[in-house]
Amino acid sequence: MDKVIVWLINVVWSIPTLLMVIAITLALGKGFWQVFIAVGLTMWVEVARVVRGQVLAVKEKTYVQAAQALGYSNQRVLINHVLPMVIAPIIVISAANFASAILIESGLSFLGIGAQPPTPSWGGMVKDHFRYLLLGKPYLAILPGLAIMSLVLAFMTLGNSLRDFLDVKN
Repeated sequence: MDKVIVWLINVVWSIPTLLMVIAITLALGKGFWQVFIAVGLTMWVEVARVVRGQVLAVKEKTYVQAAQALGYSNQRVLINHVLPMVIAPIIVISAANFASAILIESGLSFLGIGAQPPTPSWGGMVKDHFRYLLLGKPYLAILPGLAIMSLVLAFMTLGNSLRDFLDVKN
């Protein structure tokens, strides 16, 4: 089963994320929920790779083998010994994926295939006010761009802070 999952991860990971999101969005139609589904179908790959790698590394540790030798159930070993060691990297990769999803949605809305009016989108706001960059009101396009940047930075900072707080290795 592991080989099938790894093969599927490699196939999905070999296709550029933005290209796959655009293809899925165009297949499902324009709109917020379509972009939401498309981003969700493409962002699981990084999380799956990290989780698989961490679990394979942690299951070889002495304390996991000792717990198994003591006769603990697989569920208890997983919850008490493996999961605490895997949760910090999952949080970091999830925060990074959420930040990437924000950028992808904003980019698709800027291109006109993301969230459609009247649904608000910072990418749509940048697109609508892009022409004002040279016409004397650049703040109309710069402010939504700064909002996107600030939100992405906030999620990345939150993910790194949670990783440091939850790190059981220290």
